[in-house]
Amino acid sequence: MDDLLTHRPCETPATGTPATDAPPTEAPLAEAPPTPQPAIWSRNFRYYFTARSAGLLSWAMLPVAVSAGLLSGGHGLDTAGYAMAFLVGPFAGLVLFGGVLADRFTARRMMIAADLANLTAHVLLALLFLHGVDRLWQLYALLVVAGTANAMFQPGAGSTVPLVARDVQGANGVLRTSEALTGLGGPALAGVLVGLGDTAWVMVISAVAYGTSAVCLFALRLGTVPAPPAGGGLWHNLAVGWREFRARSWLWGVIAIWMVFAVLSWGPQLSVAAGVIVPEHGATAFGLLNCALGAGTVAGGLLAIRYKPARPLAAGAVAMLAFPLYPLGIVLGWPLWLLAGAQVAVGAGTGVWGVMWATSVQTQVPGEVLNRVHAYEVAGSVGMYPIGSALAGPAAHAFGTDSVLLLGAVVALLTTTALLTARPIRTLARV
Repeated sequence: MDDLLTHRPCETPATGTPATDAPPTEAPLAEAPPTPQPAIWSRNFRYYFTARSAGLLSWAMLPVAVSAGLLSGGHGLDTAGYAMAFLVGPFAGLVLFGGVLADRFTARRMMIAADLANLTAHVLLALLFLHGVDRLWQLYALLVVAGTANAMFQPGAGSTVPLVARDVQGANGVLRTSEALTGLGGPALAGVLVGLGDTAWVMVISAVAYGTSAVCLFALRLGTVPAPPAGGGLWHNLAVGWREFRARSWLWGVIAIWMVFAVLSWGPQLSVAAGVIVPEHGATAFGLLNCALGAGTVAGGLLAIRYKPARPLAAGAVAMLAFPLYPLGIVLGWPLWLLAGAQVAVGAGTGVWGVMWATSVQTQVPGEVLNRVHAYEVAGSVGMYPIGSALAGPAAHAFGTDSVLLLGAVVALLTTTALLTARPIRTLARV
């Protein structure tokens, strides 16, 4: 395997083909028949799945561990809020640059570097919580490192999937299922450990997970890796990525619709729902409802492994019709068992949509610009969620929780309608 520090993705002068991430080999004397590779569970995908699952588990544990650790250590809610801002802010602000760097140095190198940065940050976080968080600036600085590392990792996470699995949609379904499971197990594990007074151990587990991810990514044998032409500065590469993003009406159309959905429906829902359910039924009931959402997401991911429609975005949009059920059920005063069923349906719908969307981006966008396009997609969709979340409290105080939840249900229904009405989105064919 080529040296990670010296080998750069570029075009070879002799052939004009992209450089590879695999070691050069001598030409065989006789052509051997190709060895059939599994559609999903190839050697490369097993390593990538392990790496991705380890990173997702760590990322799921961190917010709960930091927030609960600060509160149990005598710090206030404002400190916990600032800590989350220092974690999420760098991710939202730097993910575009992560896409450019992943194209320049290859996604695998950027992901390994990000894992090593996260490993270092979590070791230092473990020491910080072990001795007590007396200087908050130290905590904030380490969270900035963690958020920046995840911004550098994320663009390559999507572009690597087509390189490690022949069945891209099936692989995305498996990864979506893993994301849901780690999203359920990570916060629960972190909460138990923090409750036992062992916040530092959460950081140790996370550090080990990031080390595991780095080792697995290093073990990948990717062969030919699509790479942009050599040359061009940072801003030029960003401009090229924007041009590629803007050239695909189905792509920017979905993001434009999703930005409205994130601000008015998806973003406010969690905190507003908590404000209704926790006082009436308790925190345990609210936690179980979110577990039901995770279980539904697992089901949606498993379904999407097998279900391969000819029009993936149209099918995903139809699955999103389940989203209004949960906020509508809260407003109508449904019993907890019926709300749990609604959450399972919502999770299944969003799980199917997530797989269809990720697969469409990964198979429709050329590999040499995929990291940058994926970065614009993440920045546009996920970046609007904190705005909706921040507006939830003031909107609920001004208009009431029922009004905010009803607006979210209506916007979710209009989101599906817009996705199905827009012809480039509705008619996009599966590759």
